[in-house]
Amino acid sequence: MKIIDFNNSDAQIQALATLQQGGLVIYPTETVYGALVDATNKKAVQKLLNYKRRPTGKAISIACSNQKMAEEYVFLNEQARKIYSIFLPGTVPFITQKKKKTAPGLTNEKNTLGIRIPNHAFLLKLISDLGRPVTATSANSAGKKAPYSISDLLSHLSEKQKSQIDLIVDAGTLPKNPPSLVIDTTTSSPTIVRDNKNIQLEKTTAKVEKIWTDSDEETKKIADKILKQNFSQLEKTGLIIALDGPLGAGKTVFAQGLGESLQIKTNLTSPTYTYLKEYPYQLKKSTGVLYHLDVWTINEQNTFNLLEVEKLVRPNNLIVIEWFENIAQFFTPTSPLLKIKILPTKENIREITIIQL
Repeated sequence: MKIIDFNNSDAQIQALATLQQGGLVIYPTETVYGALVDATNKKAVQKLLNYKRRPTGKAISIACSNQKMAEEYVFLNEQARKIYSIFLPGTVPFITQKKKKTAPGLTNEKNTLGIRIPNHAFLLKLISDLGRPVTATSANSAGKKAPYSISDLLSHLSEKQKSQIDLIVDAGTLPKNPPSLVIDTTTSSPTIVRDNKNIQLEKTTAKVEKIWTDSDEETKKIADKILKQNFSQLEKTGLIIALDGPLGAGKTVFAQGLGESLQIKTNLTSPTYTYLKEYPYQLKKSTGVLYHLDVWTINEQNTFNLLEVEKLVRPNNLIVIEWFENIAQFFTPTSPLLKIKILPTKENIREITIIQL
């Protein structure tokens, strides 16, 4: 194991030579220290798997220098291209369908592969000079904490693991950026499969999912999908959907999608000045009411209490509350609750976070 300072003029040359020879390089990235090997070299990948002590079937992402290189190794569908344009280059790996070019051991049983384009000039140059992707996984052993310094990394490795490292490029202590989220673009809508930050913000038992849409119709389709997934709960106890997001984010569009899913003929409009509107519906054997609330102007307990929201919750009733954060401190629902946060991003893309408590 050799250690070289990141600022040494020979660091890049030595890192490239080590990768070309099938070696394992510990290298600084935008988030943590990463464990790099040539992703097309079978022996190098096996060496990495042995070093990481990664469970069988646990996928490892790869990093490419640009989208052209990425398309040599994965298939990009339309939604993947849209999401790539928003997040890359950057720290976000995307799960896509693999082509048959990388070494065995990097994909899961579905033959999908995580792939990203780093926003790190030196790492990009290293990949470009190699002409092939490298593995994009943190340098820590499986289950150990993320490594922000070499001394911290080495203190959690066995002697056998240390012996498998060929070169360490030491850039000192890295900023403590959180591990990157991971987006699956092989599903019908792009979905977050790892987002540590969001999970920590909610109860540990919460189910967190993130989806992107690029039109009102797509947003309504997601609303329809979510309601159908929770329809048995709606029939059994009633359901509350809490909507948050800035002005114009698409909260009312989402509510309209819920109305259309229940085959309500009246177009839902935001009840900003009346606080509440009700829309009866009859769907097959289910008869109930969609209650649409806008609590944007409510800022005190007494005003909220006048709405008597808990009395609205009963089997087949759907309660949709826009600007839920305004009244969250006043309201502890005893019935099932879905929290939906909608944020506009660039190019008319909406980011929809679904938190099921």
